[in-house]
Amino acid sequence: MKRHSIFFLLFLCLSLTLTTSAQDIRDNELSARQDSAVVDSIVPEWPQNLQAKLNKLLEDKLLEVSLAGIMVYDLTADSIIFSHNERQLMRPASTMKMITAVTALDRLGGSHLFKTKLAYTGKLDNRTLDGNLYLIGGFDPQFSNEDLSAFVQRIKEMGIDTITGKLIADKSMKDDKTMGEGWCWDDDDSNPLMSPLQINKKDDVIGRFRRELIREGVHIVGFTEEGRAPRNAQEICVRSHTMDQILLPMMKNSDNLYAEAMFYQMGAATGAHPANAKSAAGVVKKLITKLGLKTDDYRIADGSGLSLYNYVTPELEMKFLKYAYENRHIYDHLYPSMPIAGEDGTLKKRMQGTPAAGNVHAKTGTVTGVSCLAGYCTAANGHLLCFSIMNNGLTAASKGRNFQDRVCATMCEP
Repeated sequence: MKRHSIFFLLFLCLSLTLTTSAQDIRDNELSARQDSAVVDSIVPEWPQNLQAKLNKLLEDKLLEVSLAGIMVYDLTADSIIFSHNERQLMRPASTMKMITAVTALDRLGGSHLFKTKLAYTGKLDNRTLDGNLYLIGGFDPQFSNEDLSAFVQRIKEMGIDTITGKLIADKSMKDDKTMGEGWCWDDDDSNPLMSPLQINKKDDVIGRFRRELIREGVHIVGFTEEGRAPRNAQEICVRSHTMDQILLPMMKNSDNLYAEAMFYQMGAATGAHPANAKSAAGVVKKLITKLGLKTDDYRIADGSGLSLYNYVTPELEMKFLKYAYENRHIYDHLYPSMPIAGEDGTLKKRMQGTPAAGNVHAKTGTVTGVSCLAGYCTAANGHLLCFSIMNNGLTAASKGRNFQDRVCATMCEP
């Protein structure tokens, strides 16, 4: 009897413990739901009010003579808030950089490095390199004077004062096309230098390298030329920059060179050598397929959005933003790189004095006849939204920007 009594008491205690634990869980869940209800009640009948306001903005006379597409997604509630012409193909301009960034982070990872290498062939005998030196470009848009000086210093540290061979620029990482498909040939201000070996956006790395070596007392017998480093070339030094160092100017300042460098890095990651636009676009298309869409419905021509042959939809841009949000290894790099309304980058002077200021984090896009905006914002009820606003057929980009700013202010206001 005593043994049965002990078992009964143990069973009773265990039952009470489990009951209490379950009650605690239910209490916590109820508290969370109540907290959420309090937040949502800040704006009554949201999102119906937001939808009505956005529909009102569609009455703008601008849309009588131009095309607009909008898609807004509530990431917190996991639901579509608003859509208008969301599947209409349009030119994205520089919001294409957002698609490039998301794809690159997904394919290459946030720890990816953009590298430029120094290597040699031949043999080192006393203070003489009886062979060639190779500068191997990896399309690092931030390769600078400091990096080149580091290469020169490494040669000095090795004690080399004579090079009997040549200085060779290896640009084989990408194809030799100097412009992207569909770029305006006369747009010198926007078209970047499409060379995988450049310094300060100029194609004179090997010439400067030679001059700096001579200035440091190194005698060079051979000439400078372009070529490809053989597989047995021995690496001397590597200079690199991180994904975040490339992302920041690419997104904040909409730098076309940085976007194309990232685009061709993706192409090279497929094993294509030289990398080309087709191999890079193939990586983007794979992600489009992963998102459940058909690649034949879109046109991906470059990584910067300069091409007039790019065609995407607000729905596609929204899905890329949503995918980034759902994958922290992408979002944690992408979100900080985006311009902030009223504060920095290409949005510094926009939306000032509105609820969108300091709230909207988004990529801008502008080419002739096109103005677009795609990114994130927080609504008055605390929900995080992602959105794409595309304006095509504009006589002035400012008209599109003003429309986008009103949409953003509406999404953020109480």
